[in-house]
Amino acid sequence: MACAESLKVQAYFDGELEGPQARAIEQHLESCTDCRALLTDLKRLRTVIRRDLSPRAPAALTERIRAALDAEPAQATVHVLRPAAARRPFWLGAFGGLTVGALAASLLFSLMPLIGGSFAEELAGAHVRSLGSTHLVEVESSDHHTVKPWFAGHADVSPVVADFAAQGFRLVGGRTDLLDHQRAAVLVYQHGAHVINVFAWEDRHGGRAGRDTRSGYHMIFWQDRDLAYCAVSDTGWNELEGLVALLRAQQAADAPH
Repeated sequence: MACAESLKVQAYFDGELEGPQARAIEQHLESCTDCRALLTDLKRLRTVIRRDLSPRAPAALTERIRAALDAEPAQATVHVLRPAAARRPFWLGAFGGLTVGALAASLLFSLMPLIGGSFAEELAGAHVRSLGSTHLVEVESSDHHTVKPWFAGHADVSPVVADFAAQGFRLVGGRTDLLDHQRAAVLVYQHGAHVINVFAWEDRHGGRAGRDTRSGYHMIFWQDRDLAYCAVSDTGWNELEGLVALLRAQQAADAPH
């Protein structure tokens, strides 16, 4: 017989529970093996669906579109399509033969998942995509002397980089992801069976701090000078907070005095 809380677990997975309800389900998951198995199955199913069904543009095409967008006149009105908390859609400058109105009409419905939802949902989606592809790391190393210089040549920001294997958080490597129309740096950590993505990007909108839960993934936001950070994982809150505390201590140690 299925657990009586299974429907709430599905609602938690879909991001429909917030605050006390979400925390109650998280506590229930710690003691219910059936519900933990259900949550694991839901995450696997979502990963397979997104990996197999989500279309991806070739990297060369993406770069050409970004270049075309950057070359647009400053007075172009394509920004009206941008939700307050979503990234600027990089494809808006790609079709010079279409007016902005025609482009919006032709692409609005087919690309709705890309321009809808909150920034937190965008981060959760980037985390899920990384788990279901070969894009988890682009530079594989636990040595910050290797990962830090790699970010300097590939990302728009240079975050703090450190390995905390002794504390249970092994640095796997790093990659870049497009967030808020910039090449965000992503540190990848392994904690037991869990992957933790730590996103870093330039804070252009005042940033945010605190915790969030999206589709069953825990998220912790914080800021360090002009950079915004977010750690995302399906690991427990205590474990995720432990890594964030280590990173913030390292940031404080590396800060200019």
